[in-house]
Amino acid sequence: MCSMSKAQQEKVLSEADTRAKSELAGLVGPYAEAVEAKLREYLGKVRGPEQLAEAMGYAVLGPGKRIRPALVLMCNEACGGQREAALTAGCAVEMLHAYSLVHDDLPSMDDDDVRRGRATCHKVYGEAVAILAGDALLTEAFGIIAEEIDSAELVKNLVKELAQASGAGGMVAGQAADMLTEGKKGDARMLEYIHSNKTAKLIRACCRMGALTGAASSEELEALGSYGEAVGMAFQVIDDLLDVGGDAQMLGKAVGKDDRTGKLTYPSIVGVKAAREKVRSLGETAAAALRPLGRRGEKLTELAELLARRVT
Repeated sequence: MCSMSKAQQEKVLSEADTRAKSELAGLVGPYAEAVEAKLREYLGKVRGPEQLAEAMGYAVLGPGKRIRPALVLMCNEACGGQREAALTAGCAVEMLHAYSLVHDDLPSMDDDDVRRGRATCHKVYGEAVAILAGDALLTEAFGIIAEEIDSAELVKNLVKELAQASGAGGMVAGQAADMLTEGKKGDARMLEYIHSNKTAKLIRACCRMGALTGAASSEELEALGSYGEAVGMAFQVIDDLLDVGGDAQMLGKAVGKDDRTGKLTYPSIVGVKAAREKVRSLGETAAAALRPLGRRGEKLTELAELLARRVT
């Protein structure tokens, strides 16, 4: 793409993203539909002020790819597990992810007006209700695991995975570092820390949670965790690249904001070409991690390839 103008590069990237997203939706769609049906069931049991319940539903049931819960189900499937526990774990992950987006969009954080192609939660319900909706979704995420899964050992392991990936040693740490480094000079080491914690650890947890609900062997658990870590890092590098040359309407959120706010991203630190190479390399790492699963890992390999094709 080096000989193309910026406009031509953006057009090629947008077209590639459109094709890859369509194929990705075809692969993930059946898993996403199962998760959404279960989420509606869980949200239907919420007790509290009507506006709070509405805001929770608005946040978690809005248009989205559902990659994270789909990974829980796909990894469970790859291990030959029963779907019910994986569905609960997938819903928990999506609730937690939705909470993080609601809080991330707040004026005191990233101050975004659009998420998933529509107004952000605080723009519709106000900041106070949005904050409380996020709080409730976070709490419900752990609540449904404890309430819906019978095995105490499995509940303990799932809660541990989710808490470690999303708390002060995971997603929240990454979000804090991302915010605190805005407008400051950074390096590849800090960028790696932010992306690993902000995005990759939760996606790794999704894969491990799916494996745990599928009674995976220690080798399978390790393999799927390694796969998830590579896919998670690739996911965030892809997001960085799409913020540079993606289409706002297709992405359902503003583009170019990372540069305007001085955030550390792969394109800003290593350049667009090297960032694309990073995505390709992480895709190869993800595929290699799945070798112990043989043919059972084919759908997961396809998912990693489709993600990479959005920008390569």
